[in-house]
Amino acid sequence: MGLRTTLKQAAASLKREIVVYRIVLADRRTPRMAKALLWLAIGYALLPIDLIPDFIPVIGHLDDVIIVPALVALALRMIPREVVQDARHRATATRPGARGPSA
Repeated sequence: MGLRTTLKQAAASLKREIVVYRIVLADRRTPRMAKALLWLAIGYALLPIDLIPDFIPVIGHLDDVIIVPALVALALRMIPREVVQDARHRATATRPGARGPSA
């Protein structure tokens, strides 16, 4: 498997997960704290404010790689498993070209 294929698969997986998180955020069964953590992760990833400035070599970029996934993982632990499963199913079924139950 080449690097290009691996990167394409990672990008597709990331796109799918973003759709799943959007669905989870809209679901009424998702606890408020989990929603807050997901919004915090999104904000931290998008805003130019960092706990450790990016101009510090290596460590400056490591905080983005560690904090955002940690916030998402913590939020996913708080969300009931059936909510995440439903969101993954809906994300797969609504993707163009995806083979859902009706295919």
